[in-house]
Amino acid sequence: MNYVKESAKGIEKVSIDEILFASREVFLTEPVNVDSSNELIKQLMVLEKLNPDEEVTLYINSPGGEVVSGMAVYDYLRMMKAPVKTVCTGTAASMGAVLFLAGDKREMLPHTKLMIHDPAYGGGDMAGKKPHELQQYVNNLKKTQEIIVDVISERTGKSKKEVQKTTREDSYFDATEAIEYGLATGIVAETNKTLGNDQLVLG
Repeated sequence: MNYVKESAKGIEKVSIDEILFASREVFLTEPVNVDSSNELIKQLMVLEKLNPDEEVTLYINSPGGEVVSGMAVYDYLRMMKAPVKTVCTGTAASMGAVLFLAGDKREMLPHTKLMIHDPAYGGGDMAGKKPHELQQYVNNLKKTQEIIVDVISERTGKSKKEVQKTTREDSYFDATEAIEYGLATGIVAETNKTLGNDQLVLG
């Protein structure tokens, strides 16, 4: 969808994404994979270069996905000089919840949910694998589990033992529960954003 923007420069069409990006707002609304993570990192890099001191807001409504791709985004978010706010706009699950934890401020809309759990077998044919090959896969899965537990423990203040107990199963949190656990820092109560002095109409 495009909007017609009326300003001192005249009339021009701009996309919703352009308007939001200009306000330093970016989105993850799909599974975490190589493509979505690369696109998100590129957007974050541009915003960091434009102004390393102004807050960036990342809105998340994602079922999660690939750990390696997701941790690349998490690492970049944590390295940014610009303050980062994450907002859950639906369900931030699995790696989506881990990315939510990267925010300095972590807010949820009143009726949204977070879900955290241990990493699981990602598919593929295990038939014909030798015992040492199966063991190597299990060892890698355990290392991934440790990474996820470390992140959740660090960001929530919970002990690793507490986190391990929680992530053993799919654990869902509403906004209030997420704040109590330390996953979220607040609930979005109202929106006071303005689009500036330029006038926008549906195009």
